Amino acid sequence: MKKLHLILLTTCLIFMAFQCEDDTASTKESQQQDLSVSKKAIEDLAATSICNETFTCKFIALGSKPCGGPWGYLVYSTSVNIEKLENMVLNYNKKESDFNKKWGVASDCMYLMPPTKVNCENNTCVAVY
Repeated sequence: MKKLHLILLTTCLIFMAFQCEDDTASTKESQQQDLSVSKKAIEDLAATSICNETFTCKFIALGSKPCGGPWGYLVYSTSVNIEKLENMVLNYNKKESDFNKKWGVASDCMYLMPPTKVNCENNTCVAVY
């Protein structure tokens, strides 16, 4: 009877160990995919912006490095739905920060300086560093 319990216990533990690895990998991959889709949607929305006498240029920190700070700065104009764009960026930054913590992601800890200003050149916002 003890041998049967030992065999069942061993079998269950082996099955659970392999099952966890598969779930973890697919969850991490699906979260990475979700982050990529979100970032592309943000960049696509910002790319539709134009600047002129009516619409001014702005920038916002995009992404969340594991050591802190953004991966970069997104330049856009007030011609887009600012509230929507800023909420998308806020949600993306939070999701990436959570992802980094959950999966122990590492990166360089170099601080990226924000643009000193943003110019409007040929109806396109351009960051100046």
